[in-house]
Formats: sequence, C-alpha cells, structure tokens
Amino acid sequence: MRQGHDGFPDDLVEGGPQHPSPAGGWWSTAYERMRRFSGRRPWLLDGALAAATGAVSLGIGVGDSTGLYRDFDGPAWALTCLATLTLVGRRRAPVTVLLLFCAIWAGYITLGYHPVVNSSGALLALYTVAAARPAGPTVASASVPALVWLYGGLLDRQGSLLAALTQSLVWPAVVCYLGSAARRLNERGQQLAALTEELRRDRQELARRAVSDERLRIARDLHDVVAHHLSVVSVQAGLAWYVLSTDPPAARSALRTVRDTVGEALTEMRGMLGVLRPGQPEITDSPTPEQPAPGLARVDDLLSRIRAAGVPVRTVVTGVPRDLPPGPDLCAFRFLQEALTNVLNHSGGATTVTLDHQPDQFVATVADEGPRHRSRRLPRPAGTGGGRGLIGMVERARQYGGTVRVEQDEHGFTVRLTLPTSPPPPSPESHAARR
Repeated sequence: MRQGHDGFPDDLVEGGPQHPSPAGGWWSTAYERMRRFSGRRPWLLDGALAAATGAVSLGIGVGDSTGLYRDFDGPAWALTCLATLTLVGRRRAPVTVLLLFCAIWAGYITLGYHPVVNSSGALLALYTVAAARPAGPTVASASVPALVWLYGGLLDRQGSLLAALTQSLVWPAVVCYLGSAARRLNERGQQLAALTEELRRDRQELARRAVSDERLRIARDLHDVVAHHLSVVSVQAGLAWYVLSTDPPAARSALRTVRDTVGEALTEMRGMLGVLRPGQPEITDSPTPEQPAPGLARVDDLLSRIRAAGVPVRTVVTGVPRDLPPGPDLCAFRFLQEALTNVLNHSGGATTVTLDHQPDQFVATVADEGPRHRSRRLPRPAGTGGGRGLIGMVERARQYGGTVRVEQDEHGFTVRLTLPTSPPPPSPESHAARR
C-alpha cells in the first residue's frame, strides 16, 4: 500500500481516495490547499515536516536547564540534525528510517544527553510505519523505539524506571493504534473508490444500453411506418399505372390514396424523428385531435388503406373493448400494421382481423386466406423479399410481456399477438349485485 507524501496514507494526499475535508470556513480551504500542494511538491512537504520535528527537538535540547544531563553542545546538535534528516525519507522506506533514527537516538542517549530530545521524531517515524504496513511488521517495529526509550530510563539515574517503562509501552501503543486506524481508513477509502468506479462503469453501461434500446425502438417504428406506407404506395401506384389509359377515375383515386398515404407517413416519421431533434416545435408537436397518435384508435384508418389497396379485410371485435396503456396500445397497432403489410406484400387475399378484449389479456389475430381468394390480380409491390418484420413484432411484444405466434395451413397464414392487461375495474352494477 502506498503512503502519503507527509507520512499519512494516500487518501489524505494526492493519488488515493479523498476523504471529506473538515467542514466550513478557512480550515476547509487550508486543508484543500495543503492537499494539492503535497501532491505537487512531495519532497518539499516531507522536508518541512522533518524540519518542524527537528525544531521541536532542538528547542527541548537547548531549553534543558535541569543540569541532570550533558550540556547540549556541538555533537548534540549534529546528532539531532542527522536524526531529523533521516525523516525526509520516511515515506519511501518507513521501516529503514525508523531503525536508523532509533540507532542515532540510542547513540545520543549513550553520550549522556537528555533522552526525551529526539522522542518526537521516533514517534513520527513509528506512525509512518503503522500507517503503511500491516499489524505484524508494525508491532515488530514498535519494539525498537520502546527498547530505546527503556534504555534511556535505565541510564537515567535521576528518573523513575517505572515511568520509563510505562512511557515505552504507552506511547508506542498509542501511535501504532492511530497509524493502524489511518491505514484501515485508507483501505476502506480505496475499496469505496473501487466500488464507486464500478458503479460509474455500470451507469455508463446502462446508459449505453438505454441508448441502444431507444435506437432499436426507433428503428422498429421507422421500419413499420416505411414498410407499411411504401407497400400501400407501391400497390396504388402500380394500380394507377395499370388502369391509367382504361379507367382514369380509378387511376385518380389510386393517386389520391398515394398522396394521403405519403402525407401520413411523413407526419409519423416527423413525430418519431422529433425525439432525436428536441427543441424544434415544428417537429415535436403532439398529434392533433384529427390525427391521434398511433394506436388502436387508428385501426379503421389502417384498414381503409389496406382495403383501398385491393385487399378485402373483415374486422371482428369480441369482448368488452377498453383502452390499453400507451405502450401496449402502440405495440398492438404496429403489430396490425406489420401483419397487414405482409398480407399486402405476399398474399393480397381476403383477411380477417380479430380484436379480442379478454379480462386479463388482449389478443389480436390477422388471418389471411391466401392468394387464390383475391378479388383481382394487382401488381406485386417491388422489393417484397424477406425482411425482419416478424422478428420486430416478437421483440416488441416481448417488451410488454406478450407473445407472437405464427401458424400456416393450406389456405394461408395466421399471426396472433397476445398482450397481458390489467383486469377492468368492476362496474357499479357489479358492486350493487354483490351487495
């Protein structure tokens, strides 16, 4: 585990998960500035902290006037500065710095100087070890300054051996606890950072999936609109060309149907593409009351276009009709549109559309009776090869928990859509009957 630039874990400096800074006022600002500075100038910060520790040690040594220890002379200055200098590298090699510092400290005590002078530096080096190493190496390293402390108490004839023993046990234990707590906090911060990154990637993946699903939905809608309307246009244009010289009124009627179908297709496509181009009222306007949004309310218009193309269509409605939710309503309309377009492209025979409103589901069935029942032969639309219409119907129904089944016999095809629905609310008459 990497260690912070000032001896603290990396979560307190640059490069690790950042914990919240103290809240409020100048202290929060100062903390943030110090953290940024430590990331840009690590060695300068380490040197400043070592110099501060050395200043404390020198102040204790110079200010000692008890006369119980050797005077703070030149060698004392040199040893104290040398020990302080080792603290600059404590972040790079914490255990080595602790051992080297304690060796200099022990030599300092052996020469008869005040043993407390360099104790603050030893505690700082021990904290660095506890903040950067597991519990086992930390406990082993803590025994070194504790022994030096006890060694100073044994040489101090004026002091209490019990007090030296207590200090050699208590202070290293407290420092190890604080350093280990900082290390555990840093590890939890790193785990939290990893989880945060994973959640960020999951959100991005969900966003990509949502975009992909939306593109797929728009592609299906465009397929349904283009395939249906162009099929009608192709049939009507072929009919107009076929009867242009022999039956001009029929040709004009076919061309009128082409014009209306193209206009309706453009309106629907502008509405769908408005989702991709927000902020343009001329594109994103809601459907007018005269032309509602695609749904079962527009089934009559759909059937009229199919009948105008020369396909006889019969409608059967069973059960109690009721409005479906917007999603299933659009799904049912697109199903009928795609199924009738397939009849127009591949069969053209008499077709029965059944809309069955059951209490817990809605079933739409499109059954054609094959080409041999066509009232007259119409020009076949161009480009009516195999497509992905059935796959699109299945996927669209699956979004709402529904199914699509296709059956074929010697007469033709039957395509059936089943969508689960909520049961209708009980009528007042049923309430009265129960009472």
